[in-house]
Amino acid sequence: MTSQLIECIPNFSEARRPEIIDQIAAAIQSVSEVKLLDRSSDFDHNRTVLTFAGSPAGVEEAAFRAIKTAAELIDLDQHTGAHPRIGATDVCPFVPLLNASMDECVAIAQRLGLRVGSDLGIPVYLYEAAATRPDRTNLENIRRGQYEGLKLALAGEEDFSRKPDFGPNVLPKAGATVIGARYPLVAFNVYLTTDDVDIAKKIAKAVRQSSGGLRYVKGLGLLVDGRAQVSMNLTNFRETPIARVVEFIRREAQRYGVGIHHSELVGLIPQDALVDAAVWYTQLDQFDKEQILESRLFSALASDTHSADSQASFPDELASSTPTPGGGSAGAFAGSMGAALVAMVAGLTIGKKKYAEVEAEMQAIRVVAENLRAELTQAVEDDSAAFEAVMGAYGLSKNSTEEKKAREAAIIQATLNAAHIPLHVCEDAVKVMDLALKCAERGNLNAISDSASGFAMSRAALTAAAYNVKININSLDDKSVGEKALSELAELESKADKLENAIRAVMKERGGI
Repeated sequence: MTSQLIECIPNFSEARRPEIIDQIAAAIQSVSEVKLLDRSSDFDHNRTVLTFAGSPAGVEEAAFRAIKTAAELIDLDQHTGAHPRIGATDVCPFVPLLNASMDECVAIAQRLGLRVGSDLGIPVYLYEAAATRPDRTNLENIRRGQYEGLKLALAGEEDFSRKPDFGPNVLPKAGATVIGARYPLVAFNVYLTTDDVDIAKKIAKAVRQSSGGLRYVKGLGLLVDGRAQVSMNLTNFRETPIARVVEFIRREAQRYGVGIHHSELVGLIPQDALVDAAVWYTQLDQFDKEQILESRLFSALASDTHSADSQASFPDELASSTPTPGGGSAGAFAGSMGAALVAMVAGLTIGKKKYAEVEAEMQAIRVVAENLRAELTQAVEDDSAAFEAVMGAYGLSKNSTEEKKAREAAIIQATLNAAHIPLHVCEDAVKVMDLALKCAERGNLNAISDSASGFAMSRAALTAAAYNVKININSLDDKSVGEKALSELAELESKADKLENAIRAVMKERGGI
């Protein structure tokens, strides 16, 4: 094992073509002294984060090969995505891990920047600890205006503030690359229970340091997969812990009548960051980190046990005489099973020589299916909670005129939310159906019936969830407020009909049934 260990976390402006990321990952893995630790892609952001670590020389060489490969395969003139970017390899930070100093990481950033600029003809900006100017310490300052704005700025003759540290003053199709050195950060996103991106932007402005929020927090408000997202980088989790950030967002969200739907990590996280959050939430004042047996083993076992218990108990809860969980939750549960079957078929295709041509596609399908399975599993609880919120609104006092108005407004809002959740289940179900069709068309032929079963489960999810959308909208006195939801539902049902016709044809032609 190397006596020194340095981490590199380059971000690439591509996620929708997994075959491109495969080639970049292969370039990294071609260096024997490094180990690829993680691969995280976001289709809405159209961005992939790769994490690798190794010796200083190995990491430096692997980063160069990755940047070179990305420049050959990614055209920023054709790129679209929710996340800000200025280059094919948008940012490439180095982090000292074992027996390594920040100064060594700065030196790597400088050498790599010079090489990328001279050998590849890509403009390079140095940031964070490697920054050559105070205004380039923060990444957002360098990325101002994104690729299109930087291209115009470099084309001008008077804006010397945008000139790169290395490389030409002309932006190629691969854009520019920001290279630097920093301490570990946590890439952390919080999704809200709304599709109003303006709320996410307001919360991001409130939480980030640059506009007066929490120190060591950078944030943006985005719309990702139909849900408002507060996308953040936590640059010092010890000074500003994750728990503090989450609770800050929760309180801000309440001001706008929404809540936190779920959160996600992008890439890897230091164990101490999660331990600190757990200690804060559970108030373990006397906690000693030596009490942790083995975090990875514990997480795996706990996850398996929770999953098994949840699946075993849900049918019992469904059969109880309580109104929740009901049909909406059952639909979401069916959708999660459909997504699980799609992930299984993709997994059974990956690694088979016979299906080498579709391996990259199946890897992407598996990732998307697992994300959909997680969303649909969460929707099982969300649907029950939404129905209970409707019942709670009906139970509000109506003694005075003001109370009656407040009660009526609460009922409308709660009912619309109760319709929105199954509508989102319908959206996810159609996505699962589309993935199931692809698996049936090109996946492992021995599992084609599983592809069809996954399609059938997701079709059932759509049907069940659709009934819940319609019944909630129909219960409103003013049904016009639900017209948009009903229109979206009609489009989803129409798409589902086409997908069903397609998979029936595939099952007959390819499956012989």
